[in-house]
Formats: sequence, structure tokens, C-alpha cells
Amino acid sequence: MVLKIEHLTGGYSKTPVIHDVSLDIKKGEIVGLIGLNGAGKSTTIKHILGLLRPHSGEIRVDGTTISEDAESYRKRLAYIPETPVLYEELTLNEHILMTAMAYGIEEEDALERAGELLGIFRLDTKINMFPTHFSKGMKQKVMLVCAFLARPDLYIIDEPFLGLDPLGIDSLIDLMVRERDAGRSILMSTHILATAEKYCDRFAIIDSGRMVADGTLGELRDSLDMAGASLDEVYLKITGGTAADA
Repeated sequence: MVLKIEHLTGGYSKTPVIHDVSLDIKKGEIVGLIGLNGAGKSTTIKHILGLLRPHSGEIRVDGTTISEDAESYRKRLAYIPETPVLYEELTLNEHILMTAMAYGIEEEDALERAGELLGIFRLDTKINMFPTHFSKGMKQKVMLVCAFLARPDLYIIDEPFLGLDPLGIDSLIDLMVRERDAGRSILMSTHILATAEKYCDRFAIIDSGRMVADGTLGELRDSLDMAGASLDEVYLKITGGTAADA
């Protein structure tokens, strides 16, 4: 099991935001994390990243908790946030080299991996530029290049399609499918349910801080007796008629 969350309760203060959340992600699987604003998606992600300490429960990545081996734990995952976070004083090339250092990747190997990704996202002519000259979409693509060159066991991607042009979206989807087929796993938080329905293997629906459903679209349809229903329709049924949001 690449990611195993067991009975996670936690939040930003003594008052919990998420309650008794459990979720497993297997090797070679794309899982869509779906919920409203305030449902608990971001809080769950921050706990997985180790930015928040659980009130109770446990999170393991490849069988290891962050308290057991923080360096190993963090190298096994890559995070792509909704809003790009770059260093204004570092060029694109320096971001790539910094990522390589963080993950213990040899410089030559990192530059080779990055070369392909830069071509995919049409950033190969921007290698010596600083982020101040990049649009939001270009900054998002830099985050994607750095994450995918790391080739971790688990990608955590928060609203990946925001800010990307259609070509960037297609390229990202192709990369996600390629990484899944290579045995790597992806937890993707998104409110674009039509796209999630096409490419996610399984869905975890969180509502009011609790995991209310987890399964393939077929399993969710069967549990609700909604044969042929779209993911949007299934989501609306499970959450009582409130549309998913970012």
C-alpha cells in the first residue's frame, strides 16, 4: 500500500476539522479526492505532507510514518499545490537542480528527465529565466516539471488543471496516466468531475470533515442503485444535492 490513512482526526487547532478519515491508495492508482470548500480536502492533504500533526490516527507512505523517518517519508512523495510556489531569485534551471538535491537525484539524471518535461510543457527556451517573467500557467508548469522529474511513489496534486491551457491539461493528463502505468500513485484533489471521471481509478468523497464514500464509479453507482449515473450525479446524491467546488 503506497498511502494508508487510518482513523485520522486533526486540524489547525484543538478543534478538529477532519474526523476519523481512513483512505488507502494502492500502487499504480489515481484516486480523486472530491469535496466542497471547507469539506476537509486541504486539511487532509496537509496532514499527509506532515505540515499538520494529527490529533489521533496514523498516516503511512510505503509503510513509513513521518515520525519514524521524516527524510525517507518526504522523498517518497511530491506535492503540486493549487497556487504555484517558486523562488523569485532562482531561475527555472536552478529550481530543477534544487529539486534534484532535495530528492537525491544526480544532476545529469535530473537534467535529462527535466529536458523531456520542459519540451512537453514548452518551457525549454525558458530554462535561464526567473519566475517574475512567467505567467501563472507557466509557473504551474514549472511546479509540474519539478514534481514529475522526482518520480516519487506518490504524487499529491491539488486542483491540477487550474491555470493551465488546454495543451497543458492534455500534457498533464498524459503524464499522470504514464506515471500510473509505471506503478506510481496519484492523489488528485479536483472539482472538475467530468475529467476526474475519465481518468481516476477510484474516488474518495469527503463531506463535513468525514469520508462519506470511497470506491470506483461502478461501486459507487451500485451502492446507490444508480446504474449509468455520472460522477456529478453520484456526488450530488451522496452529499445531499450540493455541487462540488474547488
